[in-house]
Amino acid sequence: MLKIAVPNKGSLTEDASAMLRAAGYHQRWDPKDLVLIDEANGIEFYYLRPRDIAVYVGEGTLDIGITGRDMLLDSCANSREILALGFGRTRFRFARPVGSSVETDNLEGVRIATSYPGLVQRYLDQKGATARLIELDGAVESAIRLGVADVIADVVQTGSTLKKAGLEVFGETMMESEAILIKRDDAETPVGLDQLVRRLSGVIVARDYVMVDFDVPDDCLAATTALAPGLEGPTVSPLAKTGWSAVRTLVPRKGHQGLMDALWDAGARAILVTQLSAARL
Repeated sequence: MLKIAVPNKGSLTEDASAMLRAAGYHQRWDPKDLVLIDEANGIEFYYLRPRDIAVYVGEGTLDIGITGRDMLLDSCANSREILALGFGRTRFRFARPVGSSVETDNLEGVRIATSYPGLVQRYLDQKGATARLIELDGAVESAIRLGVADVIADVVQTGSTLKKAGLEVFGETMMESEAILIKRDDAETPVGLDQLVRRLSGVIVARDYVMVDFDVPDDCLAATTALAPGLEGPTVSPLAKTGWSAVRTLVPRKGHQGLMDALWDAGARAILVTQLSAARL
């Protein structure tokens, strides 16, 4: 059986399980369960701390894992990303007290509090900078106020937590993170992985696209299909009404309301949008 590590808590947990369910896999209902065997799909799911998943996969204990890109890079484990999953997006940034003069090109001797020492050290090495890392297990925004650090390096979503702590981000974004599927770097492709990737990719497509159907006079067909060309071209069928055609096409979910307005202005009528649950492309 394919052995997959899934986050057991944290911001990635619910979305990871929801994506796996949408892909047709069984998931636990009791949050206390540590293992779930999906015999129908030939998979064993192991629910682990997100920070540990890259290590288990890198050591070959488990075949595949879902974790954050930031946690993979911080772990320095022998694992690599094979698919971005499109949820849990964050940015990894430096933050300093408002009014501080510290900059990313002047970090020599600066005390940096972080829960991601491996990731920060990699960044410092790339910049050729030397700083003192203060490793903390979460809530690093308090480190400056308590006199432990001069700046912090942490994941940032909205930045509201930093503002409440009197901090501001500075410098470039060190990395952009999201949930990813990982495997051992030097391992052969395990049985069942290709199917898993196809299913998860289908869920990602379903979340990013919608199906649009509309009727259109034939003299407006070229203009409307130019607006909504689809991935490999739209499906066009003649209607019983002479001089009209029915069109079906896949379009990005983002902006589809504006596209419906443009299609209407171009002559399309009876415009329908259908949500997708899965796809294979």
